[in-house]
Amino acid sequence: MIRPPDRITTSQTIIIVTSFLIATGILTLPRTSVAEVKTPDVWIALLLGGLVALTAGIIMVALSLQYPEQTFYQYCGEIVGKPIGGLLSLFLSLYFLAHAGFQVRAMLEITKFFLLQGTPDWAITMIFLWVGLYLITGGINPIARMCDIILPSTVFLFLLVIFMSIGIFDGDNLRPVLGKGILPVLKGVKVTALSFSGIEVMLFLLPFMKHPDRAIKVVTMGIVLPLLFYMITVVMVIGGLSIDGVVARTWPTIDLLRSFEIPGLIFERFESLLLVIWITQFFTTFVISYYGAALGLSQLFQKNIQPVMFGLLPVIYLISAAPNNINGLFEFGDFIGNCGFYLGGLLPLLLLAISKIRRKTKIKRRAG
Repeated sequence: MIRPPDRITTSQTIIIVTSFLIATGILTLPRTSVAEVKTPDVWIALLLGGLVALTAGIIMVALSLQYPEQTFYQYCGEIVGKPIGGLLSLFLSLYFLAHAGFQVRAMLEITKFFLLQGTPDWAITMIFLWVGLYLITGGINPIARMCDIILPSTVFLFLLVIFMSIGIFDGDNLRPVLGKGILPVLKGVKVTALSFSGIEVMLFLLPFMKHPDRAIKVVTMGIVLPLLFYMITVVMVIGGLSIDGVVARTWPTIDLLRSFEIPGLIFERFESLLLVIWITQFFTTFVISYYGAALGLSQLFQKNIQPVMFGLLPVIYLISAAPNNINGLFEFGDFIGNCGFYLGGLLPLLLLAISKIRRKTKIKRRAG
């Protein structure tokens, strides 16, 4: 049972879901999606991927609404039995744990490369980790209030900076539409759908909502808002750099902002402004993942959540240090995305089917 002080509003839940989805994807999605589609039609694949993610989110909500006062970690065992349910809950906890480590390492790579060259890795990482630990010890409400503060400023500054590149935007880079047919677009749907990996947070967020009956609205808005962000980013980056230029760059969104100057403004390096706000966005994704992993392990093993939070801190540090280089980091991110496909896509659908079958069986037995 979730205590009343831990309840969050519908708007806060939307902001948490949105914040979780738009961290690393904004900086890497143009490259990964263009590399797969190989045409300017990435925006169509992105739209289809968003629809796939929305369908998966609705299935998660339908499953969780059958157990409105319980998280996935608590009700999974009721559906498939405690041994299998415990194993699935452990997998989901480890997924969020890996997600947290990935966000920390991505933040480190970007900070080192663009902002703090020469600063020791541990110095950057440990500040990130300790501040995150301090925040999540207060529970879900401090996380929600932090997202309330950070997301609006992120939206404003991101749109301001990205639209400054309109001077180098070339609409011809987005043509022809469907020049190679629909097959390349369909090939890219998996990549774009995986960019919404993280909607799985609804599996533990729904019991914290003051109005869980509005969870469908949360999922819809939580996916539509990042979809708009991704669409704007992909269109502006491809329009400014072309598909060949996008594939050749590690962080194409940042490189787009380094490709132009606007005389007379105070700021000359617009990518620095974007990076400052985006590091805070990395932080929000990290703390939500961190909290999801700690909550899962504490509920799974029926332990106090505070010691679990402290115990996971060095584990996240080791996970973040595991990739040897930037290519290893991207491979790690692909692995997490694929895990998210099974844990957030196929698993809830399977559990929902099993849950409905078991409920119908119980009703027939009572009627008989």
